[in-house]
Amino acid sequence: MGKKSNNSFLTVAQILVWAAVFLLPAAVNIFISGNTEHALTVLRGSFFMMWPCLVIYLVNYLFLVPFCLFRDGRRKWFWLGNLLLLVVLNRNFLHPAPMPEWTENLPIQKSEMWAFYIGGILSWSLFQAVFIVLAVGIRNIVRSHKMELQLQEEKRKTSEAELTWLRNQLNPHFLFNTLNNISSLTQIDPDKAQESIGQLSDALRYALYDTDTDKVPLSGEVAFMDNYIRLMQLRCNELTEVRADWELPAVEVRIAPLLFISPIENAFKHGVNARMASFVHVQLRPEGRDLVFRCENSVFEKAGEDHIGSGIGVENLRRRLELIYPDAYTYEQTQADGVYSVRIVLKNLIG
Repeated sequence: MGKKSNNSFLTVAQILVWAAVFLLPAAVNIFISGNTEHALTVLRGSFFMMWPCLVIYLVNYLFLVPFCLFRDGRRKWFWLGNLLLLVVLNRNFLHPAPMPEWTENLPIQKSEMWAFYIGGILSWSLFQAVFIVLAVGIRNIVRSHKMELQLQEEKRKTSEAELTWLRNQLNPHFLFNTLNNISSLTQIDPDKAQESIGQLSDALRYALYDTDTDKVPLSGEVAFMDNYIRLMQLRCNELTEVRADWELPAVEVRIAPLLFISPIENAFKHGVNARMASFVHVQLRPEGRDLVFRCENSVFEKAGEDHIGSGIGVENLRRRLELIYPDAYTYEQTQADGVYSVRIVLKNLIG
C-alpha cells in the first residue's frame, strides 16, 4: 500500500510540474498584461520550445534509464538512444534555411554566422540534456527508495524467521525440563504426580497453542508463569523458599509470549539445593509506564554444566528482546554475595 501511494504521489507531482512549465509563462503574462491573445502566443511559444524536452524526459524516465542505464550490458543503448533522440527532435536545425539576401551586406563573416549557428545548436542540445539528467536523477531516487523498502522487507522476514526458530527452541526446552520433574515425582508421590500432570496439560496447552502469535495478554502469561513455578516446586523440599509476587497494570497489556520463562528456569536450575537453604523469588509489577520483571535466587553452580546466566535459554531471551523490543528494554544480571539477580524492564509498554 505504501509503495503504491508513493508511486502515485510521484506521478501526480511530475504531472503538476510539467503543467506548470507549459502554463506558467502564459499565466504570468495574463496576470501582468491582461492580454489574452498575447498570452496564447506565449503558450504556443512555450509548447514549441518545451515539447521536445518533455519527450526527452519521458523516453528516458520510462524506458532508457530503467531498461538500459540500470541494466548491465545495455548502457551503450542508453547513450545511442539519447543521441538518436536529440538528432530526431532537432532535425530541423540540422538543415538551416538559406540566409536572406539582406544579411549579405551585414558586417559579419560567414564563418562567424556558422559559429553562431553551431553554438546555438550546442546550447540548445545542452539545455535538452538537462532533462536527461533530471530523468536519471529522479529514477535513481525511485530505485534507491525501492531497494531500501526491499531491504527492510528482507530484514523483517529474516527477523520473523529467527523469532519462529527461537520460539520452536523454547517450547521443547520447557517441555523437557518439566517432564523430568514429574518423572521424578512419580516415584515419590503418585497422587501428586497425577495432579501435576493436569497442571502440565494446562501449561502445555498455553505454550503450544495460545502463544502462536506475536503478542499475548499479560494476564495469560502471568497465569502460565505461576503454573510453571508450581510445577518447578515439585522437586523442591522444605529447605527451599519459593515466592512469586504478581501485580498486573490497571490497563490491558500484551507482551511477547514465554518471555520470562528462561530466568525462572535458570533460577530453579542453579538456585535450588536439596541439602542447603535456598530461595527463588520472582516479581512482576508496573513502574510508571514500564513493566519490570525481577528474578532472584541463591546460587549453587553445578560442576560440568553451563553456568548461571549462560546457556541456550538465556541467549534466546536476549536475542528475542533485541528483535521484539529494540531500544525499548533493559536487561541486567548481577551476582553478588551468593545471590543471582535478573532484572528486565520493558519500557513504555503501559498506557
